[in-house]
Amino acid sequence: MINKDTIDRIMDATRIEEVIGEFVSLKKRGANHIGCCPFHNEKTPSFYVSPSKGIFKCFGCGKSGNAVGFLMEHEHYSYPEALHWLADKYHIQIEEEQMTEEQKEKQTERDGLFHVSEFAQKYFADLLYNNELGRAIGLSYFHQRGLSDDIIKTFGLGYCLDEWDNFTVYARRNGYSDTVLEKTGLTIFKEDGKVYDRFRGRVMFPIFSISGRVLGFSGRILSKEKKTAKYVNSPDSDIYNKSHTLYGLYQARNAISKANKCYLVEGNVDVVSMHQSGVCNTVASCGTSLTIEQIRLIKRYTPNVTVLYDGDSAGIKAALRAVDLLFEESMHVRVVLFPDNEDPDSYAQKYGSTQLQEFLRDHEENFVTFKTRVLLEGVENDPIRKAEVLKEIVHTIALVPDMIERQEYIKQTASNLNVSESILTQELAKTMASNAQKAWKEEQRQNNNTESRQNTEPQQPGQQATPETIPAPIIEPTSGLDSNHRFAEFQEQQLIRLLINHGNKTIMQDGIDEAGNPCPMSLPIAEIIVDELTSNELTFSNPVYQQIFNIYSNAVANSQPLPDANFFAMNPDSILRNTALTLMLNPYNISPLWQERKNITVPSILTHLRREVEESILSFKQKKLEQELENNALQLRSCTNPDDILILMAKRKELIELRQAVCTQLNRVII
Repeated sequence: MINKDTIDRIMDATRIEEVIGEFVSLKKRGANHIGCCPFHNEKTPSFYVSPSKGIFKCFGCGKSGNAVGFLMEHEHYSYPEALHWLADKYHIQIEEEQMTEEQKEKQTERDGLFHVSEFAQKYFADLLYNNELGRAIGLSYFHQRGLSDDIIKTFGLGYCLDEWDNFTVYARRNGYSDTVLEKTGLTIFKEDGKVYDRFRGRVMFPIFSISGRVLGFSGRILSKEKKTAKYVNSPDSDIYNKSHTLYGLYQARNAISKANKCYLVEGNVDVVSMHQSGVCNTVASCGTSLTIEQIRLIKRYTPNVTVLYDGDSAGIKAALRAVDLLFEESMHVRVVLFPDNEDPDSYAQKYGSTQLQEFLRDHEENFVTFKTRVLLEGVENDPIRKAEVLKEIVHTIALVPDMIERQEYIKQTASNLNVSESILTQELAKTMASNAQKAWKEEQRQNNNTESRQNTEPQQPGQQATPETIPAPIIEPTSGLDSNHRFAEFQEQQLIRLLINHGNKTIMQDGIDEAGNPCPMSLPIAEIIVDELTSNELTFSNPVYQQIFNIYSNAVANSQPLPDANFFAMNPDSILRNTALTLMLNPYNISPLWQERKNITVPSILTHLRREVEESILSFKQKKLEQELENNALQLRSCTNPDDILILMAKRKELIELRQAVCTQLNRVII
């Protein structure tokens, strides 16, 4: 566990422009650096790096964060891995906190599972080349499948001898306990005391983590016995969860990022064969149907997935299910179905790598074409079945998050099936409304369950901001706000911008000393804004701005340090993080050359900061008063009770006087 002092030293030493500069070509522009964003394709640079704030922000795709966040996003590091990378770069020795006995015991057990898994992988790989039976059975099988020695070693393939306990005896002899052998599933222990190797007589496919550690195995039988399972997989353990793991991702991750595309196949042999054929951006689910967690793993590297499945009924069914799951996670999906009795491995063996790549290119379909073709087969003249197919396709289109994409799919479906676009659009609207209602009910149910189970304390701004410690804020959507709430957006934004960029700075304010005499006071801007808004019971219409204000209000109330750039940059809530970092960076700078040529001096906000704070608070108050006046007018129009009308009129008079006072302070005239 990296201690907080070490993390602070790493962050203090880190220069974000140096870190990002190793991956992106940056040019200095004013106080910032600018370059083309590494997270999306662009020709005009919109990727800004602020050395003074230690943050980056792309104004094209919205990515933002600090140096640690950049490494996690760009290099797909975990949080500790990113810290280790920075520590190595700036020659900082990692100091770890002393763990409790319970933590030590748990860590020791996990380490034991990793160690025995890596030990087993090396043993099986060694048998493949250095044991007579390993060469005769295992290696010859891989060679018959057309796999080269290089690809066999790249995937760490191996062989487990067809003996009851050969591996178990060898592992015990090397000091590994029965506990770790049982928990990893390498050895099966019977109640009668008998033990045997789970993978005996099988060729071995080790399953790696993203960082290259062995998590588990998949073993394929080579005999023709019908009663024996073709594949046996490691059971779930403290280090391995098959629904959270993709076979081949460790070997494919760089190719996926480079191609900005991932091929998803059904089996381990298919993955290895695709790599052998030069299609290295290929992965497979690990002994389970495709899961949401596996899709999210792919999404870390690319949003584009092409699903490759067999052309039989089982393959088609699996492909249809996978398409819907992928769309639910906002992926861009295409499909390739192989001919009957063919899969990527058999096709590559039969026709070679060149023809395989041509087949993939020529037979790739978007999901509308694919789903229409497979579902309508044989039912073109059945109107009832055709209507069911239309609903199936519309159901999938409804999962597409992008409105323009949905409309294009509707057009294509209408054209393919000779159906009116308006009918499909109506059906889409009904489906999306139904989905939204179901999602809302599920969210309400989960929120009720969460409220009844938990009473969590808010994150304090002074604490170290890490993905592990910051609770995800709950953010309500802003798109549904009416005009009464939206029209104060600019004033709200200005106040939050002042808090984020200048909250720690102090300005002189008129105050009163203990004797009651006028006395100028130096107060932090954050304290001034928080006190003014809190004392007047003013809130923000934009829920994200309100969350940011609450963070500052909590810090001021508890005399704690105000949040810095790292606090927001490492916040796991992307909406809050991007909002805060966008307000920290200004992509527009006035050219010093232009100022020199025009002989114009443009004062910075710092030269008139006090006035800026005062005007922003007063403008915010004015907009809130105008909002209350508008609500008051609406109430008066609908009110019929004479007493209530008098109360509302008195309230209106009070609001008008308050607004007049605020406008006088702002030197504004009300027309």
